[in-house]
Amino acid sequence: MSALAGRPFFKMNGLGNEIIVLDLRGSGLSVRPQEARAIHRGPGLAYDQLMVLHDPVTPGTESFVRILNNDGSESGACGNGTRCVAFVLMRADPREVIFVETVRGLLECRRDGPLAFTVDMGAPLLEAQQIPLREAVADTRAIALDFDAPALTRPAVVNMGNPHAIFFVGDVEAHDLAQNGPRLEHHPMFPERANISLARVVTRDHIELKVWERGVGLTRACGSAACASVVAAARLGLTGRKARVTLPGGDLFIDWREADDHVLMSGPVELEFEQSFAPELFKDMV
Repeated sequence: MSALAGRPFFKMNGLGNEIIVLDLRGSGLSVRPQEARAIHRGPGLAYDQLMVLHDPVTPGTESFVRILNNDGSESGACGNGTRCVAFVLMRADPREVIFVETVRGLLECRRDGPLAFTVDMGAPLLEAQQIPLREAVADTRAIALDFDAPALTRPAVVNMGNPHAIFFVGDVEAHDLAQNGPRLEHHPMFPERANISLARVVTRDHIELKVWERGVGLTRACGSAACASVVAAARLGLTGRKARVTLPGGDLFIDWREADDHVLMSGPVELEFEQSFAPELFKDMV
């Protein structure tokens, strides 16, 4: 039987990006990949990311946050999930700013309202070896990708805690992301796989975005992809450094701050329910 049976959790979403926040601080427990997959299969518990709170590593932070995708793989960043974590940690806390830590580093979370938060996602990584890519390229603003759909061969690539490939297109619905997303996610150019985004520049301060998330699939919102799309568009001169990003679940506001190169992501969260894991969830783990 899983030690997670009976543990309380929060079912949330950020713009429809389905999130579970599980607080394991003080327990010494961790979540195994098979447990993450079992939770995802539970009735009403399907999620995009599982945000697991562990005891803080760095003094002055509230928690070390481990991020799991619904296939049990680990993610380096989840902006929508981090806003949900901020809600859980700050809902009974008068402070307006807290810090959490992920494998990406320290993330500053600021309360903008009862259900709205801004997360400092840090600076983007833009070199080929940082993305990472299988081979060196001259310019990560547009790489050459061997793929059988002509419109999907020149992505911009950015690492925002996860590798992102952003294809700028005239219509995000004109390409079958459900079919092409998994093929591009596992393209040999991306040794750690990649999040795949279709982006349409609407105006100089507005991007429409559709995302296939590695380890997850099609998602209604992806915060790190929204950040990556603005960085990529600004580098190409298509937008400024601030933009509204419209995803199927709603809008995020992204500011690639010039002063320190950090990317700030602002948006809402929703608490759907609080519950505890039923023991039968973990009976047939695979």
